[in-house]
Amino acid sequence: MFRAKVNRNLSFLSTNSSRTTTTHGQHYQYLQCSKLPTLYFQRSLPRLPIPLLENTCQRFLAAVQPLLTPQEHGRTQQVVEQFRQGIGMELHAKLKAHDAANKHTSYITQPWFDMYLADRAPLPLNYNPLLVMKSDTRPEYQQQVVRATNLIISSLRFWRSLQADLLEPEVYHMNAKKSDTASYRRWMKVAPKAFATYASYAFKAFPLDMSQYNRLFGTSRIPRLGKDELVQAPDSKHILVMRRGHMYAVNVLDSSGYIESPSVILGRLKAVLRLDSEREAAAVPLGVLTASQRDEWAQNRANFVRNPKNADLLQSEVDAALFCVSLDAEEDGIYNENSQEPLLKHLLAGKAQNRWFDKSISLLISADGTTAINFEHSWGDGVAVLRYFNELYKDTLRQPFVSTETVHTPAEGDFGNVRPINFEFDEVTKSAVEQAYAKNAAIVDSLDMHLLRYPHLNKLTCKQYGLSPDSIIQLSFQLAHRQAFAGYVGSYESCSTSAFRHGRTETMRPCTTATRDFCEAVLQPARSKPSAGELRAMIDKCSRVHGQLTKEAAMGQGFDRHLFALRNTAQREGLPIPELYETDAYQRINNNIISTSTLGSDALLAGSFGPVVKNGFGIGYSIQNEFAGAIVTTYKQQAEGKLFIDSLESAFDKICAVIKESSSSASDNKEKK
Repeated sequence: MFRAKVNRNLSFLSTNSSRTTTTHGQHYQYLQCSKLPTLYFQRSLPRLPIPLLENTCQRFLAAVQPLLTPQEHGRTQQVVEQFRQGIGMELHAKLKAHDAANKHTSYITQPWFDMYLADRAPLPLNYNPLLVMKSDTRPEYQQQVVRATNLIISSLRFWRSLQADLLEPEVYHMNAKKSDTASYRRWMKVAPKAFATYASYAFKAFPLDMSQYNRLFGTSRIPRLGKDELVQAPDSKHILVMRRGHMYAVNVLDSSGYIESPSVILGRLKAVLRLDSEREAAAVPLGVLTASQRDEWAQNRANFVRNPKNADLLQSEVDAALFCVSLDAEEDGIYNENSQEPLLKHLLAGKAQNRWFDKSISLLISADGTTAINFEHSWGDGVAVLRYFNELYKDTLRQPFVSTETVHTPAEGDFGNVRPINFEFDEVTKSAVEQAYAKNAAIVDSLDMHLLRYPHLNKLTCKQYGLSPDSIIQLSFQLAHRQAFAGYVGSYESCSTSAFRHGRTETMRPCTTATRDFCEAVLQPARSKPSAGELRAMIDKCSRVHGQLTKEAAMGQGFDRHLFALRNTAQREGLPIPELYETDAYQRINNNIISTSTLGSDALLAGSFGPVVKNGFGIGYSIQNEFAGAIVTTYKQQAEGKLFIDSLESAFDKICAVIKESSSSASDNKEKK
């Protein structure tokens, strides 16, 4: 049946017409046709709670304890108590009142948007993350222009399903076999919409906020002095295609908003390659400016759009594009058979000539078909992007619409559907591009990247030994840093609060007194080191603490966002910043030397981002069926990435040895009994 369905879907690929009944049918135009409307649960989602001030103060003190001496912690306790009984109470009351007056959203949403948009740091490395997709193992679908065509079609199918309210609602199922069923959907369909989320809880299925999804496509971040803005053109019908620094507007939806046929889209991409082959690489690759410091880019853009032609092209063809597709050329010179680092580094930030970092979503497709997503972060978080990423991967594997055998519809004479974007450059812009290129190149050159794949720790071993995968990985990071640098530092793990209306993220602090105690114990000399059983008990305690902190963060009961919002309230009300925010404790825990992020996905080959502080480590990690993996970024001369990654491997060895030895001892004791 599946093969027959695919054959029906592919039956039109050899035609030259985009106006066929087949391509206008639901099976092509929509990725999903959900029985429940996409935003079915949105109205009934609970609001993000504001934690009790007393709980936030206690959690803050517990989190900073492993970073401080007893004397420092004692002084911090005094400042926190003064805050709790004084200005903190006033700010908390004002925050609660402000939240009560804005029940349509969450207390963190607007301040978080403002924080992102007001930061003047360049987007690459500092904000835009990278997700690398697993390749298609079938050669006929991995070729660059074929891969691009299928990815574009699947992206449009996702977007049209979202716009038509046909995309499945985002729901986290505790046991998908029991709740991700037709029966569950029937029950939800008859549940009163105002209480649908709570009805879903009865199935241990947790609906997630989808308010960010509408900004996935057609959104651009526009540089402004002091604070950027987001603009959106949701009804746009074209995408931005970049090749060797040249830019092209390519129509992918017809005048009625239908997705063009696969052969037409393939033909238009081939037209881009043909046009590109007829000229040299762009002498003034404007995209480099999107890698600039934001005020510099704002000034340069303001100068650039003084030319009316440039202003019109930039707004109508670039800013308004649904998304960006970067077709990288082989001449970029980043392919190395012996190392993945050059390609990953190129995809994360690269030379920037063939990038437009301001777009909400950029599909990066290398000459060999390697595919990645680089996304601007201010508009949304990983939940929305990962859903899109996963759906994209599944759809292109299950139902690719073109292959290397597909006959494309030639775009010659296809007037207006493939439009080279020919700007006019004055000397000021030419000079700005040169300077931006040099600055970005220097920053990227200063970045180190190290990879580790550790085969002895994976999903199977975690299940076998009753381990929490995330807790073990985070414990390993703490041990690695303690071994290499003899200390404990501010550590950050992002946790989604999308179970709440307009939730964003909360910080989980993985450096705890439990992880510190284990690290100190396992590094003791052999004669004084605790037994394997005792160390395993300490690992289990680390996992319990980690699990509790993760649960608190996901339920909106962390302390970071609350303290952030209280500080923002003081600024909004014109009040002095409380002393708490000036303490060494607050400064240390927010100097996130170890910044980590993970995305669980079968589609994900690798994920990476830059360090959040100059002397820090940006760690993208995952635990797969075959291995535990980490990609560690650092700035040269600022942090020793190679030392950390070697220490991480040693940390994995030590923890695995404890687990296996304690398990063996437990088995021996059972046999003796």
